[in-house]
Amino acid sequence: MSAGVTDFAINTHHIPTAWDQVYPEESYNGASIEFFFEEILLETGGGIKNIESFIGDDPVLVYNGDILTDLDLKGLMEAHIASDDVATLALFRTGPNCNVAVDDGRIVDMRHARGVHEGTHQFTGIYCINREILDLIPANEKISIVPAFLELIEQGKLGAYVSESATWHDLGSRASYFEAHELLRDKSCAIEEKAMIDPSAEICVDTCVIGAGAEIGKNVKLKNTIIWPGATVDEGADLVDCIVRYSASGTHIGADL
Repeated sequence: MSAGVTDFAINTHHIPTAWDQVYPEESYNGASIEFFFEEILLETGGGIKNIESFIGDDPVLVYNGDILTDLDLKGLMEAHIASDDVATLALFRTGPNCNVAVDDGRIVDMRHARGVHEGTHQFTGIYCINREILDLIPANEKISIVPAFLELIEQGKLGAYVSESATWHDLGSRASYFEAHELLRDKSCAIEEKAMIDPSAEICVDTCVIGAGAEIGKNVKLKNTIIWPGATVDEGADLVDCIVRYSASGTHIGADL
């Protein structure tokens, strides 16, 4: 929204009714939200085809839900709009999976599928598309977006937006979720001032994250544990390597509660 986006589409699959409960009016701070249910997960290409009715004449920003980044989204969108490309991918020069090949500002290969180059850049899972890409994705099919990207490479219509300074975290696993919190520790307050923590609680402040509005009871012990905003930890709980989303009591190691 801070980048100027006013309308959102969200593909749902796991516990779709939870979205209805949180956003019963299908809006957030004045921005409209349209939900598209996938009974069977349609993959990255099928997911885009699934929102075809949402995509009008305006370009669309696609953002994978498990990505946390401070990438300049407005810069990405402006670069895409200024180009003649059907899609523009946000890339980094370094990363754990540099399989996108870029030459003179153009994407020339992905995953070495064209046999041109094994790769030079990391794809962030964030990109802009125009409606024309829908013609390259079959309907009602579970399919990756990569074949469409490869076709756009052949057409000379796949652009690259290379970020030089942004940070990027894939939150797709429990380990990476903890890692992201650790990396962000220097940029934010790990223990929110608005958290209600009993003075008797023993908290390892070097490894724990506690959100605003969380309630930590008497004689609680916390180590390497993330407490979500508004969550509660009952008196006497002893938690190590845990994520508390709602409430916790008793002794747990490596649990999601």
